[in-house]
Amino acid sequence: MYMKKEFLLLVVAVGLSGLSLAQTLTQKQKEKAARIHEQALTIDTHADVPINMMKEGFDVAEEHSYEQDGTQIDFPRMKKGGMDAMFFAVYLGQGKRSPEATAEAKQKALAIFDKIHTAVRENPDVAGIATTAADAYRLQKEGKRAVFFGMENGWPVGNDLANLKQFYDLGLRYITLSHSANNDICDSSTEPDGPEYNGLSPFGEKVVQEMNRLGIMVDISHVSDSTFYDVMRLTKAPAIASHSSSRALCDHPRNMTDDMIKALARNGGVIQINFVPDFLRKAPYEQEVSMKAMRLKMRQVELSEEDKQALREEMKAMRDKYAQYLPTVSTAVDHIEHVIKLVGVDHVGIGMDLDGGGLVQGCRDVSEIGSITEELVRRGYSAKDIQKIWGGNILRVLTEVEKAARKI
Repeated sequence: MYMKKEFLLLVVAVGLSGLSLAQTLTQKQKEKAARIHEQALTIDTHADVPINMMKEGFDVAEEHSYEQDGTQIDFPRMKKGGMDAMFFAVYLGQGKRSPEATAEAKQKALAIFDKIHTAVRENPDVAGIATTAADAYRLQKEGKRAVFFGMENGWPVGNDLANLKQFYDLGLRYITLSHSANNDICDSSTEPDGPEYNGLSPFGEKVVQEMNRLGIMVDISHVSDSTFYDVMRLTKAPAIASHSSSRALCDHPRNMTDDMIKALARNGGVIQINFVPDFLRKAPYEQEVSMKAMRLKMRQVELSEEDKQALREEMKAMRDKYAQYLPTVSTAVDHIEHVIKLVGVDHVGIGMDLDGGGLVQGCRDVSEIGSITEELVRRGYSAKDIQKIWGGNILRVLTEVEKAARKI
């Protein structure tokens, strides 16, 4: 994990944009931000806390510490930060595409669904499962955290469309079609061997159509550019990018070009800005090359768990070495603002990727998300606009996807 550095180092590394909010926000602005933050329905569309929940001994109902264990999300910290709702990610990194491996992937996904349902069921006074906008508003009114389901990587779908209905019935409301490698649905933006279908596969086209029919949001984060445009051509409902940023500000294949953002806006969709440092600003060259090489190694399914742990430690050491280059909340809001200037405030939101690599100066974990609202207030955004960014836009899309499903 990135380690906190002194303010002077931060200024040297990233310039005046790295100045802390405490120095640039007036007391009146702070009070205004606090009021807006309390009233807004805040939603993060990509939370990797299930990765920790699947580990023995981790209890999402207990408060943890970023400083002590590096984790970023739990129910107490969600409440402390004023985070009303999060899409918990049913995530599986892409493995072998054999029938046996795919069947195993589905069983692992079902285990993650069960773990999340169990955690919510055991904490009825703290959290509730949400599948609709109405659920989110009801749970906010009750003072509870709303837990939505998203799936990162369509690998568990396998080659059976019936799996989509099974996942939908468990609460699933979006699927990120691919992850870091191609699968049977589509090409990934980061597949080392390049495109396999030049977009969606024939089966992938059926997946998008079935997701439209069921009312599952199609998530184009992680997919290749050609896959994105295939989705735009095919979908009958608005799509989302649950955790992506702007390629114009940070040239990374995981980010969206201005043309893609415009196309998504025409589709009625929304891009949820990702807070992973490498997607917010270009890393120093040495770090960029080293991290890319280590990620490629990590994708090798034949690696032992010991080898993977060694690589994780090596990646952590690399992040620590370049911690002074960690972007700030202001850097992340630059991406939000870029989208607003490009297509308007109705098509942007927040998907920080906490517990999955998301980390910026000023927001180390979910308890510190008020700093994002403060930065939006500092830049002059209204309460109405901030409410759209924090949750209104994604709930609009979810509702429109539900309506579209009823017409199919």
